[in-house]
Amino acid sequence: MKFTRKASAAWEGSGKEGHGNITTGSKILEKTQYSFQTRFEDGEKGTNPEELIGAAHAGCFAMQLSFLLNEAEFTATTLDVDASVIFEDGTITKITLNLEGDVPNIDAEQFQQIAHKAKEVCPISKLLNTEIELKVTLKTA
Repeated sequence: MKFTRKASAAWEGSGKEGHGNITTGSKILEKTQYSFQTRFEDGEKGTNPEELIGAAHAGCFAMQLSFLLNEAEFTATTLDVDASVIFEDGTITKITLNLEGDVPNIDAEQFQQIAHKAKEVCPISKLLNTEIELKVTLKTA
């Protein structure tokens, strides 16, 4: 399977005083604002590249994990993934994926193994050149 997805960004002004917007091909983000403040100071409404990477990584990982669980004949009730993207001195130095899953009839060791495999084969994980930490919690009834 091969496909192309598109997004665009527009920027006006200087790096610190300027501002821009991001639009995705699906239009789910349409002229969504970003700026120095939303990226480095968290001071106004808008997005930033790091949170978009975190969202992409969390979403990709959750879907990849779901496919791998299905291959092992399990179906998740829920897979909740939070991604924390650490930006330090001009570099993304680490991403931590916090996974909490509710998967009937799986034991914790199997869940850990499948989750770690998903982290390794997730297309976004493979794209990123940084440390990726995975923390796994299996909900038990």
